Amino acid sequence: MTEDVGEEEYIFELSENPISFEPVTKFTNVFYDEVTRQVFTVRSGGATGVNVKGPDLKSPLNFRVEDKGAVLSMKFSPNQQTLAIQRSSKTVEFLNFSNCEPVGPEYSQPCRGSSLILGFVWVSVTDFIMITNQGVEHYQITAEKRAVRALKSHSLQSNWFVYCPLSGLLLVSSGVLGNCLQPYLLKNHQLVRLTKFEVDVANPPQTARLCLFERDVTPTTLYNQTVVLILKHNIVNSTAEIVIYTLSRDSPPRKTHILSLDSSGKLAVSILDNLIVVHHQASKTSSIFDINLPSESDGRCITLNPLLAAVAIRPYFFNIPASAAMLNHKSKVSCEMYSPSWVFFQPNIIIDAILGSMWCLKLVLAPVIDRIGDPCGLIDFLLRRRDCKATVLMALKKLVHPTSQSCCDLVTMGRVFDQLNECYRQQLDIEMQSQIAMPAGMQSSAVVAVLVQPNVVIDQKDLFSHVLALFVGCDDPCKDGERDRFIVATVNEYLRSLVQYHIPVQHFIYEMLIEAFVRLRLLYQLHQFFQYHAVADSKPLACLLLSLESVYPASYQLALDMLKRIGTANEEIIEILLSKNKVMSALRFARDALSVENISARKFLEAAQTSQVPEIFYGVYRFFQQRNQRARGNPDFLKGLIHHLRNPRKIIE
Repeated sequence: MTEDVGEEEYIFELSENPISFEPVTKFTNVFYDEVTRQVFTVRSGGATGVNVKGPDLKSPLNFRVEDKGAVLSMKFSPNQQTLAIQRSSKTVEFLNFSNCEPVGPEYSQPCRGSSLILGFVWVSVTDFIMITNQGVEHYQITAEKRAVRALKSHSLQSNWFVYCPLSGLLLVSSGVLGNCLQPYLLKNHQLVRLTKFEVDVANPPQTARLCLFERDVTPTTLYNQTVVLILKHNIVNSTAEIVIYTLSRDSPPRKTHILSLDSSGKLAVSILDNLIVVHHQASKTSSIFDINLPSESDGRCITLNPLLAAVAIRPYFFNIPASAAMLNHKSKVSCEMYSPSWVFFQPNIIIDAILGSMWCLKLVLAPVIDRIGDPCGLIDFLLRRRDCKATVLMALKKLVHPTSQSCCDLVTMGRVFDQLNECYRQQLDIEMQSQIAMPAGMQSSAVVAVLVQPNVVIDQKDLFSHVLALFVGCDDPCKDGERDRFIVATVNEYLRSLVQYHIPVQHFIYEMLIEAFVRLRLLYQLHQFFQYHAVADSKPLACLLLSLESVYPASYQLALDMLKRIGTANEEIIEILLSKNKVMSALRFARDALSVENISARKFLEAAQTSQVPEIFYGVYRFFQQRNQRARGNPDFLKGLIHHLRNPRKIIE
């Protein structure tokens, strides 16, 4: 388990509950399959038991296989229906499974000719790739018939291979130095050979020998691009670097990035949320690289320094059973971090075969807020991460709050708002595209796929609720005037950014700005704000203006004008005029805006009677009499209406 040690915050931590397995011994072998993320513990060649565990398995698998010699490798097909076992360099045996139990005898497939098997990979439920020292062999497995059919083979003098389950890319090393890499990709159950490329070797030896090894090559996917990471050790200045080759369908692989490392020695690579994490065993630290952040370029290749260097993984502690704890007086024992026995697998797996533990390395975003000093760089970094909304809002509170030590200036704040609203605009465009009617036979997803789905969207409601609204009524040392001036400047900058990205502004953003204007007594500026239609019309805003009439008399007329422009607030305008005892104005507006038949006689007659002005009551009374005459040929009102009023004849007389 991870434990909070001191006040230091760690960006990396190991998974809380590791997968435990039997450690490696003289009689026990351990294998790991990167495709299914499963650990195989094989005792005595499988005769005394095989145990399989993995994060995607609901429960461990336990079974036995016939002892035909030492097991060199063991892997399940993706559907867990077929187990491939390699016991020699010439043959792979297959064993079918049903309900997690082996069924039927084994069946086998030898490699071609005099070649020797380097390894094998399940690339799909039925597609099986065998890599030999003389090439790549593609087979189709039909478990129901216990049959193996050869599909195609590619001849190649091979040294070693690596496979990336995320992209389905198979890299095979060839050449005397091992620096010629041949990529393969499975498409529609066909193994496609891509363009071969050659990796530069730092300080090539005088005598030809293998210089590029499997441990130094990492194929992976970064920001939906297939890339190959090559770890190169420089003998001259005793430092290392990682060279990134980007693969594409239409062109040969090309060198696109160089990651500069200030260390050498035993290094390992993990991929976390499109970040490259380089672990240094000697210093027990890690470095973080993000290839999408702005960096130096010579026009062909981008050179990056670590975004964050000397970052450590949070210490991990094993719980000791209660009986053992009583003897040792300890309930926990620490795990050696960056242990020499750690083996790193892609993308984020760490296995210690001596301890018998497998962890997933996890990224913790919150501590990054205080590690990246550039506000725009921080937000850019966070917006590229998954599940980052809470962390982005936490960072915004620090960057925007006037009393925070991390509070940035107005220009920088505007750039931060632009970063947020760029993602906001992308999301709105995607929603708009999904609602567009597609021609017959065309799927809407084909259009939406062109737009990139942002990892996180901070909309106006999020920013208002979690950041801006905290300024109002907050208990801080700022004077009210200073706080309100800060609110005006901040909200104005946010409005500028929203308008720049053509995003409709929600009424509560305007409300916050208007209330700050009123508190600062900036009534002239507020009037200009509405006079030049800098504010989008809405009913909530009109109601706010009406509530401000006591401190800003002109707001009453501004509210009426706004409701009139909305065009769907005629009833509200009538109610407002009647509440102000402007009965005749309300009647004239109702006559112009509504159908005469839809005007409520009772409402206007009651309001006219309440005014206690005979002339007003007479005018309203005569108006509805004339309406009755035109509608029914009789000026009289319906029964019950006149009785509801208090002596209407007396008021008229």
